[in-house]
Amino acid sequence: MQTIKEAASEFLASKRVAVTGVSRYPKGHGSNVVYQRQRQRGYQVFAVNPNASEVEGDPCYHDLKSVPGGVDWVLIGTKPETAEATMHECADLGIKRVWMHRGPGAGSVSPAAAEYGRQHGITVIEGGCPCMFGSTADPGHKAMRFVFTLAGNVPRRV
Repeated sequence: MQTIKEAASEFLASKRVAVTGVSRYPKGHGSNVVYQRQRQRGYQVFAVNPNASEVEGDPCYHDLKSVPGGVDWVLIGTKPETAEATMHECADLGIKRVWMHRGPGAGSVSPAAAEYGRQHGITVIEGGCPCMFGSTADPGHKAMRFVFTLAGNVPRRV
């Protein structure tokens, strides 16, 4: 088993990422924060929302299969009930890394989705946020990583 830091480093080394659940109304929405931060840090980021064609002035894709050229990894930023369908789509598309976003609450973590992903050879991070690690981290997210790791919302191992 990898440590969360090792797994996060592997994810963040790949620059093509899809973020599901990016909202047309970005204020305070977790997926939008990740989407913006990844873009600012030089990642090629694709917004995914079945109900939007554009977010933050960028094209938005209705599903992962619509993203031109595919992606290296996916951040699930939707409700947990949606995570399982997304994980199935990742398996079907051969996407091998999926991160389920989680801050103080339940976030996007679905144990059933995580189990399905692992059964299909996908590395799954169940909690935390890419903004807590590596070059995408800021002091606030680093502090949250510490607190949420103690609370169990950021896994220690993947």
